[in-house]
Amino acid sequence: MNISQISPNYSSNSPPRPRTLVGRNGHARDERFEAISQIRLFAGLSTEKLDDLTLRSRWQIHAAGETVIDLGDTTADVFIITEGAVRVVVRTAFGYESILNDLRVGDFFGEIAAIDGVPRSANVTALVHTRLCVIPRSAFMDVVLGSATVGHRLLCLLASRLRAKDDRLIEFAALTVRQRLIAELLRLSRGRDGGEQVISPPPPQHVLAARVSTRRETVSRELADMSRSGLMTVRRGGIVLHRPEALRAEIEARLQGSTCDSTKPMK
Repeated sequence: MNISQISPNYSSNSPPRPRTLVGRNGHARDERFEAISQIRLFAGLSTEKLDDLTLRSRWQIHAAGETVIDLGDTTADVFIITEGAVRVVVRTAFGYESILNDLRVGDFFGEIAAIDGVPRSANVTALVHTRLCVIPRSAFMDVVLGSATVGHRLLCLLASRLRAKDDRLIEFAALTVRQRLIAELLRLSRGRDGGEQVISPPPPQHVLAARVSTRRETVSRELADMSRSGLMTVRRGGIVLHRPEALRAEIEARLQGSTCDSTKPMK
C-alpha cells in the first residue's frame, strides 16, 4: 500500500413538489432527472433511458440523525444524495461502532444490496437534513445489465472499494493506533501552500476514534503528543499537518518492517 495515495426511519409520505425542468425534447422533467443524469455511473445513457429511471424513482427526505437504512434491512433501493450528507457505519449489539465513510451531494449508496439482494450490511444515517433520489432495484439493475458501459463502470467502482477495504485491513493488522490515526488524518486532509495539509472543520474526537477503532481518550492523547512534537496543530477551526511527508514516512516504514521517527526532521 502506498500511503501517498491515501488521500428512527422516516420517509416523507408527501415530499415537497420537485422543481419542474424542461428537457431537450420539450417534455417536463423534475430534479430527479438532473440528479440521475449527473451521476458519473450513468454518463452517456440515452435520454430515453434516463427518463425511464426518472419515472421509476421517487424522493425520500430525512432529518438530521434519522436512519436511512439499517443493518439487516431487506430493502434493495439505490440512493442518490441531492441535498445534505449521510454517514455509513457498522454497529454491533455490544455497542462497537466503526465509521466506514461520509457521503455527500452527488454520491450514491445501496448498490450492493441491489446487486445481490442480501440484507443491508451497514447503517446509513443522515448527518443533516437530507434529500435522496431513490431508484428501485429493478430499475437500477435494468440499466446495469442493459448497458455494457454502465456495467463496466460499476465493476470498476466495486473493485476500487475492495482495494480500499484491503488497505484498511492492512492498516488494522500492521499499524499502531497512532499510525492508524495518522493514516486517517492524511485521508481527510487537503493540501495548502507551503506543503502543509489541513482538515477543516476538524471531526470530533469520538468520530476519529470510530474511524480507527479506538477510544476517544486514546485519540485525544495521540493528538496532544503529535502536537507537542510539532507534527501538527489542533485548533477549534481545524487540524494542520505541518509535516505530512514525515507522517507518511512513519507509516511506510512500519509497513515495510523498518522504523521511522516522524518527530525528527526529514533529511
